[in-house]
Amino acid sequence: MPRIRTALALAAASVLVLTGCATNSAPAAGDGPSASNEASGFPVTLKNAFGETTIKTKPERVATVSWGNQEAALALGVVPVGMPEVTWGDDDGDGVLPWVEEKLASLDAKTPVLFDEAQGIDFEGVADTAPDVILAAYSGLNQADYDKLSKIAPVVAYPTVAWGTTWQELTVINGTALGLKTQAEELVSQLTKTLDDEVAKYPEIAGKKVMFSSYDATNLSQIGFYSLADPRAKFLEDLGMVPAKTVEEQSKTSTEFWITNSTEDIERFEDVQVIVTYGDDSTLAAMQGDPLLSRIPAVKNGAVVVLPAVNSSLAAAANPSPLSIPNALTGEYIAMLAEAAKKAS
Repeated sequence: MPRIRTALALAAASVLVLTGCATNSAPAAGDGPSASNEASGFPVTLKNAFGETTIKTKPERVATVSWGNQEAALALGVVPVGMPEVTWGDDDGDGVLPWVEEKLASLDAKTPVLFDEAQGIDFEGVADTAPDVILAAYSGLNQADYDKLSKIAPVVAYPTVAWGTTWQELTVINGTALGLKTQAEELVSQLTKTLDDEVAKYPEIAGKKVMFSSYDATNLSQIGFYSLADPRAKFLEDLGMVPAKTVEEQSKTSTEFWITNSTEDIERFEDVQVIVTYGDDSTLAAMQGDPLLSRIPAVKNGAVVVLPAVNSSLAAAANPSPLSIPNALTGEYIAMLAEAAKKAS
């Protein structure tokens, strides 16, 4: 699968790093820092959508904001001092996704301080943890957010598009900020192999034209989809599927992660063979009962993957991270895609 095999190179290319030495001899994930390792990889400068961030010394206290950034740190053996409380995809209401709980347990670490992001970035909570760096490579920060966080500590923001950072980029960018770029690249390679092995079980997935939507039963006048700027849509490419024609075309002319169309233009979706969406047991029947949506081949044939919309870690696994990919729920998600692909025309 060309997309996933070139993802590491793309992730590395998205990170501009200016270091004090030619090589990075950072410790292996989980090892304690040493004086020589501290000196070898820093200072490091990373470009982002707001300019450049320089991290002068190896961070000892790491805070993360938004989604998934803590998982990159944890996957590399670094336990944040603070991270966001998860309110979407949390199966047991403790504010921590199951694969994060498992990783913390394997590191014999306590749950970090959880930031309340229900109303946006918890600036006071972040400041209280006194971080040396704030990881936000996958986030929706605006300039004001970035400026305010930068007064607390150096901020590792997304490279170009808000909410447009792939799991590969998330891992490498955040890993670079921690002095663990080599380990991050190795981790991406390992996880790519994990996905390759899982997808090989389901050859029917390959080449199917797909769209990741979010069905809204209260507004049937519009149909929306996640653009190729969104990691959920890009992950489907990683798995060997192909964006539907209109998804590809409209993604080229937009920097938004979500694009809406009027259902009066339903003919734009005439080649969609598989749809992934959020909903419940009634969602597919409701889509098939709509005179316009039912004209989409995926809907007509029942080739629709419906991810639970409430408190579902399975739904969270569709937005991949370096900790969710090895989890059994990612395998379950791929199996659901395969079942839908079998129904595709």
